[in-house]
Amino acid sequence: MPKDFRAALCGLGVALAVLAACAPVGASASLPQDAPTPIDCPRSVGPDVRCYTLRDEAGAWLVMAVPQGWTGRLIVHAHGGPRMGAPEADDGLADLDRFAVMVRRGYAWVGSTYRRGGYGVRSAAEDVERSRSLFAAHFGAPALTLLHGQSWGGNVAAKAAELHGRNPDGTTVYDGVLLTNGVVNGGSRAYQFRADLRAVYQYFCRNHPGPSDPRYPLWQGLPAGATMTRAELRRRVVACTGIGLSARDRTAAQSRAKRQILAVTGLREDELIDHLNWATFTFQDLVHLRLGGRNPFDNTARVYTGSDDDAALNAGIERFAADPEAVALLAFDADLTGDLPSPTLTVHALHDPTVFHSAEAVYAETVRAAGRSDLLVQVTTDESDHSRLEDSTYLTALDALEGWIETGRRPDPTAFQARCRALSLTPCRFVD
Repeated sequence: MPKDFRAALCGLGVALAVLAACAPVGASASLPQDAPTPIDCPRSVGPDVRCYTLRDEAGAWLVMAVPQGWTGRLIVHAHGGPRMGAPEADDGLADLDRFAVMVRRGYAWVGSTYRRGGYGVRSAAEDVERSRSLFAAHFGAPALTLLHGQSWGGNVAAKAAELHGRNPDGTTVYDGVLLTNGVVNGGSRAYQFRADLRAVYQYFCRNHPGPSDPRYPLWQGLPAGATMTRAELRRRVVACTGIGLSARDRTAAQSRAKRQILAVTGLREDELIDHLNWATFTFQDLVHLRLGGRNPFDNTARVYTGSDDDAALNAGIERFAADPEAVALLAFDADLTGDLPSPTLTVHALHDPTVFHSAEAVYAETVRAAGRSDLLVQVTTDESDHSRLEDSTYLTALDALEGWIETGRRPDPTAFQARCRALSLTPCRFVD
């Protein structure tokens, strides 16, 4: 990053400081000497695996898993979210359990909680890189290091590779990168549709905020300090739309509101509450704690369609214009440059309800513009879960990535289904 632009951004003050843009980049300059503490492993990793925890110098908790007779292959994991609560010592065990198939296949595994809850891609990327350094410091340098990011962790892992993926001599830190259902379209693009959802929902429901709530612009998510719970948000959504109620118990007004919200936003019924959660609580954290109260979202030119009366919708919906400083802050923190240092494989479920498959096209263009398409392979499965893909999907992807690293030959995206079957894995769900 040019020094003058970095200086200008740092001059913006506390918001950027929270995003860690002005923090030193050398995440691994000094490492604590405390030995990792042995803990019980999740049963899913199988027998003969040793697990440990450690709190790093920034306050993040690490979970490490080392199979007996470890052969030197390491997975450095970046978890999804962002999680809003303060990190706890055992948070990483759920991540280890979710990806236990990697440990059963002989990989060691290390994952960081990140130093704080809430948004912040660059700081999380530093925490991921620190977890790699700490693992190597305590267990020895791996023979092969793969960086894996799932969901929002895909954004974090891709940013970690860009920022920390090269040694001072130009050699690569990570031999390969695997991004699964990743937010690879970057922060400034990934959340706009949820801002649109807030505006559409409020137009039809008028209860978030409700008539007795303090007024605030929808792009804030919630006012600073507001303590609405997820349960209360769900109650309001059900009250307006009848989601989850039987047809007999749902009123005509609820059915109409639900139908129009889903038609305009393109969401499925079972996706609505989840996306409103992000557009409420993640937005509150992002705007007030990371962007100094500035607005990164813009719907001034958006034309909404699909309702019973689009003219009335577009005339009456709340409009908001983005603050250029907020857009710059968010882009600096979370957008990707496409400057891949290592072979990078993305796997995305075609029917992912949380991070839409279209994010992959944005990433492909970003990498192409950086002149690094030779280091990117993208494949798709017909799966519909977001937080976890089939074990067979992960194992096929890891096999292909390792083969690419060993031979220097890019794997054929159209051959992953055959590769999965050749490995005697099931189910095999790759599609062209």
